[in-house]
Amino acid sequence: MNKALLFFAILFSTRLYAQQTIKGTVTDPSHQLLDAVTITLSQQNKMVASAFADHGIFTLKSAPKGDYILTATLIGYKAVTRNLALPQDSVLIIMQPEAKALKQVTISAAKPLIERKIDRVVFNVENSITASGRTVWDALGKAPGVQTKFDGGISASGKGVVIYLDDKPLRLSGDDLATYLRNLPSDNVSKMEIMTNPTARYDAQGGAVINIISKKPKGQGLNVILSGVYTQATYDSYNSSAVFNYRKGKWNIYGNYGYSRRKKDHAETEYVIYNTPGSFADWENTKSGIRSGNAGSYKLGVDYDLTPKQVIGFLVTGYNATNRRTNQVRTDIYNMHRATADSTLQTNNLTDGRTDQYSFNLNYKAKLDTNGRSLNIDLDLAPYRNNNDQYINNFSYLPNGALAAAPYRIFTPSRQQISIYSGKLDYTYKLGKVWSMESGLKYSSIVTENRFDFYNNAGATPVLITPNSDNFRYAEKTAAAYTSITGSLGKWTFEGGLRGEYTNTRGYSVTLDALNTNRYFKLFPTLFAVYKINKDNELNLNYGYRINRPDYWRLNPFKSYTSPYTYLVGNPALQPAFIHNIELGYTYKQQYNVALFLRRTQGVFSNITVQDDVNKIFYDTQQNLDLSQDIGISASFPVTVAPWWEINNYLQSAYRQEKSGYLQGSYNYHTLSSYLSTNHAFTINKAAGLKAEISAWYSSPSVQGIYHTAQTFDVSAGIRKTVIKGQGTLRLAVNDLFYGNAYRINVDYLNQHNGFYEKNDTRSVTLSFSYRLGSNVTAARKRNTASEDEKKRAN
Repeated sequence: MNKALLFFAILFSTRLYAQQTIKGTVTDPSHQLLDAVTITLSQQNKMVASAFADHGIFTLKSAPKGDYILTATLIGYKAVTRNLALPQDSVLIIMQPEAKALKQVTISAAKPLIERKIDRVVFNVENSITASGRTVWDALGKAPGVQTKFDGGISASGKGVVIYLDDKPLRLSGDDLATYLRNLPSDNVSKMEIMTNPTARYDAQGGAVINIISKKPKGQGLNVILSGVYTQATYDSYNSSAVFNYRKGKWNIYGNYGYSRRKKDHAETEYVIYNTPGSFADWENTKSGIRSGNAGSYKLGVDYDLTPKQVIGFLVTGYNATNRRTNQVRTDIYNMHRATADSTLQTNNLTDGRTDQYSFNLNYKAKLDTNGRSLNIDLDLAPYRNNNDQYINNFSYLPNGALAAAPYRIFTPSRQQISIYSGKLDYTYKLGKVWSMESGLKYSSIVTENRFDFYNNAGATPVLITPNSDNFRYAEKTAAAYTSITGSLGKWTFEGGLRGEYTNTRGYSVTLDALNTNRYFKLFPTLFAVYKINKDNELNLNYGYRINRPDYWRLNPFKSYTSPYTYLVGNPALQPAFIHNIELGYTYKQQYNVALFLRRTQGVFSNITVQDDVNKIFYDTQQNLDLSQDIGISASFPVTVAPWWEINNYLQSAYRQEKSGYLQGSYNYHTLSSYLSTNHAFTINKAAGLKAEISAWYSSPSVQGIYHTAQTFDVSAGIRKTVIKGQGTLRLAVNDLFYGNAYRINVDYLNQHNGFYEKNDTRSVTLSFSYRLGSNVTAARKRNTASEDEKKRAN
């Protein structure tokens, strides 16, 4: 604890200095501040600096003494061009409206599909035909280096991911996270920021961060985006949404609402081989089911400009969903290598669930002076509720159809409540004339109550079985501080940071009367360095150290049965994993990138399967394993074949090592794994707004812990047409044409011999339409709320 206090004291004892910059204000003739004005400073037809006015205020980097041209542009206003002699501290720009009122204008984004920055990759979803007009979950699978998994997991460049929505981490994980993202329309998304090595500003939790930035109508008056999506797979699904913004004077009111109805087919085959001396049994499962649900998501925010340099805002978000999962499982049991089954199990599983999650955020942001100092404060409350009722009926039959045992019927309701309280402060400032600094503090408190009841449902009245029930309580408190620095020295550009986190956890199982506590303080450094050889060639180096804390549900010791012979169980003794990441790269003309990387995770935790060959029990649990390491190369290279044909390619190949002691033995697996993706965009008729797209990706066989995964791939295509004078967009897409996005996993370790093959109804046809009412649409104002990645870990 003393180390933590010393770190926090040193962190905020830095003396601050001011750097000369050019500050300015942009207004209309009535002195109303103008937002989203593009400001450029040029000399001899070469741009020296640029800025984007935020609520009428902009900052330009200082330039050498001399004469320059200052330009300001904004749709609906006449461009302003004036001579500017430097040095000069401040500038006032008054922009005149166009003589004629502009009609509604649709802006065709000139941004490339994929942008690469010093600390992140930006995937512009709205520019992708196959990613837009679907769901956010589908769009994630189209992002470069991102893979979505059968169990609701998401990885970026092989690392686990924390999902943020407008800089606000989601509180879901696993199936609940996947369900939530499947109910959000991607038409509401502007872009995705993929950070495989997040800066110190972000919580140290998670190997990587994906920040999903939603669209937000921006402009005076009322602006609205309406969209609807229809998808046909085995069954049909649809979603619709509306996004609005009303801005007038000092007030800005914005929000959205989306509704979805989803129904998907689910098919799975499994096998477990129980083998002991004198006994052999092959259990073959065939599972079919339906995943269905309805969901409503909404957001309402209000910003008020206290002064031209201060804004206060309040934001409420919510998500309410009902879900139903049905499974019919037939298990044929073959003993002693017989050709016909000795017995058959028939299991019917029905789970009804409801999820309610809310978030309340109060935000204050101030620009303290004209030298770049600013202050941001966030206070958050995030309650979460999840209720599930599971009914299981199991029957065992002999070959002649007679019952082999009494029916097994259970009812297992579960109730989960999570409350997250958090607050954070971010302060940006200058250090001398070269360096930009940012420091911050954060505190979060998470309290979870998990109640699981186990009822024998075989009789007329359910009977509570107390030893099989549980009440698990978990609390986690984290205090954090960080500082980061950015600047340039000659041909070098640096961005570095240090984050310290002190964590205190307490988990208690009432039924087991078991208490697990943990306290630790860790420092997490990050570094980005770029050396500009010349205009076209750059070398870059980055390093990061991260922590991956277990999702709350992984810690719960309750046994959740899916049949008399299978169950899921958490591990309250699970420990965090720690991740080292280092990359050395080369960039050519800001487009072509190649990098060598090392990613090393120690204490990695994973779900593992355990089979009891004597009692014929098979269960899934959680365990810390020793080492997961990737050494490899990644490359991205866009190609312009013709003015009407653009290609974006991404490749990652790594030598993977998975090593650990497990059960009564150990393993040390080595494999070469690769991931490739390509996206082809075709402009068929630019004047008519007709475009087409083909995207594909391939993931080779690999290994994760004791699991051996088979190859997966996806080929999708789509066409897009602007209609109604450019205000509307119509899209048609076909997804996973060859049904290659199915999962096959096998385990062959000591006496553990099992595996499964799962198909999730990914082949589909999607028709979508969106319509814009108003002037312009941009990405939403970023707001880093205080309730960060801890919310993603809830279930």
